[in-house]
Amino acid sequence: MVAARGVPRARQAVLADVAELVRLRGVMLAETCDAAPAPGVWQRLAAETLCRRMSDGTLAAFVVDRPAEPAAGGPGEAGGSGPRGPAAGDGGADHDPVGPPSPLVACAVGTIECRLGDPGNPTGEAGYVLNVVTEPGYRRRGYSRACLEALLDWYRRRGVLIVDLRATAAGEPLYRSLGFEHSSLPVLRLDARGRAPTGSRPG
Repeated sequence: MVAARGVPRARQAVLADVAELVRLRGVMLAETCDAAPAPGVWQRLAAETLCRRMSDGTLAAFVVDRPAEPAAGGPGEAGGSGPRGPAAGDGGADHDPVGPPSPLVACAVGTIECRLGDPGNPTGEAGYVLNVVTEPGYRRRGYSRACLEALLDWYRRRGVLIVDLRATAAGEPLYRSLGFEHSSLPVLRLDARGRAPTGSRPG
């Protein structure tokens, strides 16, 4: 189905799309980390998480299928600043623009988490948006916007009215145009990889 102005309408992903969603995550990681991610166990675990949470309804992904016309180069959309080198594909294969076409060119993924409720959000349910990405050759066509709008509509239908995300500089204008604003609370992270447990002593 094609929406107004020729932009394909985003559809909700199904389990058959999981391998493509993992491949597109590799595209996004290549953009944000300035290097294609090495293939590894992360791909299998990501696929397992997608299957489990799509099945229990706490995660949804909206995608745009690859259009029939050839890709055109152009500046970046949400998730990147423009075409770069090859990105890791599913199973570690590099993205080959002249090879067999992949079924998906864009996606947006969102989860629903349950926190403790408060007067402003009694259920405690909150959304988190991740993996908003469009393949480099298909940017500036509104694909990321279509996926994100469909995802936000899914949240509204589920009654989830608080939604968070982390924005890149390239993606921030899109998110702001859809109503996202800076939170008054800073985002902090503890990365305990490679650190000794708190309170441990050497020897």
